[in-house]
Amino acid sequence: MKALFDKTGKQHANPIESLIGAGTVLSGHIVFSGGLRIDGEVRGNVRSADGQANTLVVGEQGRIEGDIEVARLIVNGLIKGRVDATEFIKLQSKAQVDCDLAYAVAEIHSGAVIHGRLAQGPRADASAESRQADAVPLQYP
Repeated sequence: MKALFDKTGKQHANPIESLIGAGTVLSGHIVFSGGLRIDGEVRGNVRSADGQANTLVVGEQGRIEGDIEVARLIVNGLIKGRVDATEFIKLQSKAQVDCDLAYAVAEIHSGAVIHGRLAQGPRADASAESRQADAVPLQYP
């Protein structure tokens, strides 16, 4: 599988080792290690194995209906659920996100659509009240 590179050309620690291909529909929860790319549809929660800094990529044809808990998330498809990205989230130009996002660092490309709240900081370590107070509601044109 293909490795992930940042803007400097440096390879991330987790190359993409697993793939859920286009046309595949998976119902159930996924716990993974390493890197996972989803080009199909997942109806269930997706999270990285405990204590692991893993990477999830949702391709342009990818769709997740469920909660996501990972270190690094790159989205160019559709997500409906809650997202907690402990390291970073990158929403590419065709990303459609219908959920609340908790993140450490975010990169949002022009064209990405977000219906939800953005909260910087780990969701798991904060109470619901403090997350609500820290969340920034988005304004739609």
